[in-house]
Amino acid sequence: MFNKFLRENKIASVILTVLRLYLGYSWFTAGFHKLTGGFDAAGFLKGAIANPVKGPDGAVVFGWYVDFLKHFALPNVDVFNVLVPWGETLIGLGLILGCLTTAAMFFGLIMNFSFFLAGTVSHNPRDIFLGFIILTAGYNAGKIGLDRWVVPFFRKISNKTAATEKSKATV
Repeated sequence: MFNKFLRENKIASVILTVLRLYLGYSWFTAGFHKLTGGFDAAGFLKGAIANPVKGPDGAVVFGWYVDFLKHFALPNVDVFNVLVPWGETLIGLGLILGCLTTAAMFFGLIMNFSFFLAGTVSHNPRDIFLGFIILTAGYNAGKIGLDRWVVPFFRKISNKTAATEKSKATV
């Protein structure tokens, strides 16, 4: 019932637009400040490796993630120095404009969980909660935005491609 409300209701689309704009502004400003003010993820990565998330018994909870940070992210920090600020900025733009909203929110949630696994609590729980609401709503979350035109356009292209592939397969 709640899922139907989120995905189909006009009032829900207005509420989702407010949530989307709020999260979009947060993502956009975080990314934009990193793009314009300089950004180096090395310090964050080293800190997350040196002080990983630990359980009540003192054992490392996400050892696999610490290994990922140590053996992949840190050696490739130059890639992450580009991906993080541009990713945050583009996620913010997608949410603010309501363009490819579900894709933007999906990648926003990936980044939120990445920060969370690295031990950064901050506003991540709130952002994850709101992000799942937006992701669950799907098309309705971007209906008051560019998705109103972008999603039908992609569906039309997809249907033409599928029809072309079907006609090729019958020949």
